[in-house]
Amino acid sequence: MENNKVASISISGEITLNLHSLNNEGGEGNQIMTRQLTIIDKMGNAHTVNGISGDMFKHIHVGHLVNYSLDNGLALSDYSKRLDPNRISSANLLEKFPKVGNKESNSAEVIDAIIKTCTVCDAHGVLITDKIGENKSSSNTPRKSVIEFGWTVGIPGKNNTETYVHTKLVSDAGEKGSGTGSNEGQNIFHRPANHGVYAFICNIDTYRIGLNDISRKYSIEDSERDDRYKAILGSLLCSFLNPKGAMTSTQKPHITDFKGVVSVSYKLIPAPTVSAINPDYKKEMVEIMNSINSMETDSVETIEFNGLGSLSKIIAELITKEPYKIK
Repeated sequence: MENNKVASISISGEITLNLHSLNNEGGEGNQIMTRQLTIIDKMGNAHTVNGISGDMFKHIHVGHLVNYSLDNGLALSDYSKRLDPNRISSANLLEKFPKVGNKESNSAEVIDAIIKTCTVCDAHGVLITDKIGENKSSSNTPRKSVIEFGWTVGIPGKNNTETYVHTKLVSDAGEKGSGTGSNEGQNIFHRPANHGVYAFICNIDTYRIGLNDISRKYSIEDSERDDRYKAILGSLLCSFLNPKGAMTSTQKPHITDFKGVVSVSYKLIPAPTVSAINPDYKKEMVEIMNSINSMETDSVETIEFNGLGSLSKIIAELITKEPYKIK
């Protein structure tokens, strides 16, 4: 479409991952447990499948977003620069914006300060839990995430888990015994290696980049919103090209395919999302697009992709556009 203002973007797809262990539930004895979920298919049948939490993909995206921001001079809090999950502190805000600690200040001013201070806090959200100075309205001030990830879940009948024995190479292991307190002995444990086709969904409300949800005004200039829009999309592509999740030092996922649909909204209508757990998700998304466009002309577009190369072209094209702005 010729419209250059993007309000929201959604990706619904099937990603094929082999020999990975991106997300686990912990350990039981010397066995690392694969994270598993129960889902309901289109016919109402229950299935237990492997899963990767949305928290993991947010973590992966944040890592790439921080690197992009550092390379391109985008604003970051001290916490975000060092990938601290707390992202920002009251002291951080007071140092840059002393006014937010005044008695007369309100939550909207706190959100303004958060957005101006940190690209990651703007994109991924944050909760200020403690009071800032004398500002009584500042406690539990939330910044909702602009980008959202669902669980990445195995499609029933197309995923499984195997385990293998992992040992540490120890010279004279027999003499040193097993698992000594000095960590010099032999440690034997079992790791999972997962494989399958997984349903992936995510959504970006690009119109909310830099938007203060309380005052309903933008806290940063249009040029900075454009920079953050490019950063979020570029980092999303990097998240698929190099997913830095659990155990990737020795179990980097073999991504053999990623196909699906990117839907784009050019007005304040949500970009359609249908999970690939439904085998007819592509058809459903096209039907939704046609229905919406019959009510609001040229408001939604769906673009099918087959492979990471195809997806990268779509994202490269979207990056040339601009985030929608509420008037």
